Amino acid sequence: MKKSEFTFIGDIATMFATLPHHGFEPIGDDCTVLDMGSESLVITTDMVVEDIHFLRNISSPEEVAHKSLMVNLSDVAAMGARPIATLLSLSLPESAQGEWSEAFMRRYHAESLKVGVALVGGDTTASRDRITINVVAIGRAPKECIKRRSAAKPGDVVCVTGKLGASSKGLVDNMFGDLGTEAARIHRLAQARIAEGVWLGSRSEVRAMMDVSDGIASDIRHIMEQSGVGAEIELSSIPTDYDIRFATTGGEDYELLLSVEATSFEQLANEFEEATGTTLTAIGKIIEGSELRWLENGLPATLDLKGFTHF
Repeated sequence: MKKSEFTFIGDIATMFATLPHHGFEPIGDDCTVLDMGSESLVITTDMVVEDIHFLRNISSPEEVAHKSLMVNLSDVAAMGARPIATLLSLSLPESAQGEWSEAFMRRYHAESLKVGVALVGGDTTASRDRITINVVAIGRAPKECIKRRSAAKPGDVVCVTGKLGASSKGLVDNMFGDLGTEAARIHRLAQARIAEGVWLGSRSEVRAMMDVSDGIASDIRHIMEQSGVGAEIELSSIPTDYDIRFATTGGEDYELLLSVEATSFEQLANEFEEATGTTLTAIGKIIEGSELRWLENGLPATLDLKGFTHF
């Protein structure tokens, strides 16, 4: 029987749970964490695959390079850490060797230089007809600044940075040939909230945190499961310029989804916007139990909202 993506990942986590972890935290967060004393290292990996995450006739090699780096740095930022290095592996068909790969690497270098991230290793190999890119990203932060999905508590405010839904709408625009829209551009040029993640990591009022890669309909459930809590999400409060389904079920926004101690939220949001220029919007609260409740203007919503899954 075919399993869902997250059931498969859960099975893998269970399979390897009894093996020695040698100081690494087990599967469950955006990154694994390695305690280094006063500091911690965080390590993550993510793949970008042609015809799954990008179309070569729509996305330039420069855009694919940007996205490949940023989706990984987003996971580091979601832990409250600053990215410091990557490893890059490329599987390239003959049609992407030469001009395409050279343009890709020039942009990957430029983006790495911009955010101060070293390239410290990787691999290259041929493929039959599709490009596959794998990045391992490494970050570090003071031990007390690391944020995990498991730290949410009942009464916390659930909030998000920026706005949601543009990338999902942009995917539709790209698929229908509307390449010049703002949403289409945002989808092709994912942007990690690096400075925002580091700032939020430094604040003790912030409890659980992760990035929005599969839509909040999926991602809030990860926080709920890891923290052993439920959540209420108010649809009318979600910051978006698009249909609510794009904002809740579409992936690849790469905003940050977090829970904040309730009495501290208003001041934290004001200071956050002053420091980063990015908004922090309350969209719900953490509750007792394990249920995810969708509300619309305070009343139960009837929408059946599910986030993106690869399987």
